[in-house]
Amino acid sequence: MNTSLEQQIQNQGMPINEVKAQIKNFEEGFPFLPIVSAATIGNGIKSLTDSEIKHFQDRYPAKAAGKAIVKFVPASGAASRMFKDLFSFLEGDGDLSKSPFTQKFIDNIQKFAFFRDLDLSLQKSDSSIKKALSLKDYKQIVAHLLNDEGLGYGNLPKGLLKFHHYPDHDRSPTYEHFVEGVLYGLGKDNTVRLHFTVSPEHEEKFKAEVAEIQPKLEKEYGVKFEVKYSQQKKSTDTIAVNMDNSPFLEEDGSILFRPAGHGALLENLNEIDGDLIFIKNIDNVVPDRLKGTTKDYKIAIGGLLMEIQGEVFEALTKLEDAIDQESVSFAENVFGDMMGGKIPSHYSAMPVEEKGRYLQNKLDRPIRVCGMVKNTGEPGGGPFWIQEDDLSLSLQIAETAQINTDEPNQKEIFQSSTHFNPVDLVCATKDYRGNKFDLLKFRDMRTGFITEKSKSGRDLKAQELPGLWNGAMAGWNTVFVEVPLITFNPVKTVNDLLRDEHQ
Repeated sequence: MNTSLEQQIQNQGMPINEVKAQIKNFEEGFPFLPIVSAATIGNGIKSLTDSEIKHFQDRYPAKAAGKAIVKFVPASGAASRMFKDLFSFLEGDGDLSKSPFTQKFIDNIQKFAFFRDLDLSLQKSDSSIKKALSLKDYKQIVAHLLNDEGLGYGNLPKGLLKFHHYPDHDRSPTYEHFVEGVLYGLGKDNTVRLHFTVSPEHEEKFKAEVAEIQPKLEKEYGVKFEVKYSQQKKSTDTIAVNMDNSPFLEEDGSILFRPAGHGALLENLNEIDGDLIFIKNIDNVVPDRLKGTTKDYKIAIGGLLMEIQGEVFEALTKLEDAIDQESVSFAENVFGDMMGGKIPSHYSAMPVEEKGRYLQNKLDRPIRVCGMVKNTGEPGGGPFWIQEDDLSLSLQIAETAQINTDEPNQKEIFQSSTHFNPVDLVCATKDYRGNKFDLLKFRDMRTGFITEKSKSGRDLKAQELPGLWNGAMAGWNTVFVEVPLITFNPVKTVNDLLRDEHQ
């Protein structure tokens, strides 16, 4: 890289060494993850019994009452992809028969929670949904939903759209996350702590939504809410390059840096001071009638995490006091039985002192319990056993792009996967002395992604940081638990809101 480009990178406030490393990644590519086997029930994925779930239901609330519990909700993405087909319809000739997606949307217009708002918007333009339908002016309906002269849904984040209709009100996903928080996120000081990652242009709208929700729900449930926001840091953006790996220059000559995917949110997560942190995407919410199962399993994975953490802390305390056969055996049981860790074959030949240090290193890490649902063909990462550099095996969530499916053995392992990741995590990010871990130290920078994009009609290559629940947590201790499919109800398109789970 020439001196003028380096100077420009520094002028744009980006760290030159990191940018050079990113360009090297473009040139050399990222290595594939060495998957050894799929994690399945009994081999890396726990299946909780009814009695175990009851056990956590009985004990979790009392334990949680003394802890700072945080619901961390990535909510910065725009909802524009939800309406991709509707935008295409607007650009066309308005013939409904050419767009089955829009046909379904129009046929079921009254079933959407935003129906009344949309009708009122049209009435301000001396029209109505009924009138537009009679005139077959479907474009007018779609335009009032998406464009800023109407509801502006095409430019809003998912968290601020109306998802669910109730007899006396309608709810956004943000509203539903508040209610969920009461069910399993009530912690010390009778407080539900919520943290939303938002984009700068939407933060004030989120605050306005919360100002309307919070007092009402505090009164209704007799709790306090503590709501915080953060934005994806500009410093986590990564350089974009041309297809020959040279920096991509904008028309004004500046170097293009792009947001680096959800892995950039590790910086936001790292700043949260919580004893227990639940992570769940903004659009994975259901109406109250279906929240019971979500509550049961959130309490189950949260309770399981606290039990595992207690055992880990005891093992580390014993090893700190004295590394002897007794403390080493206790730590081995915790690592193997509680977390399902797999120790490399050369471990058995180590002296006791070395075994103790090895186990200290393995146990003194952030812990996460991840819900996994049975694979039904949904896109997303899956749970696998990965071989580490020290030849031990660890549980990781791997995306399809991280696996070399051109290699027959790796493809066979990938296809044998029975579960996938719905982004249903609970995390413990403090060590046994009560200090926060620096989460950046447990990220595997070899697990980033390279994707091909375009801008202004020119092809480019973009780079994403290791995914938040993928390589960003590669060095964590991980436990997988099977959760019911009903707990996973994402809204990828507006017509997903017509599914029974969202009605």
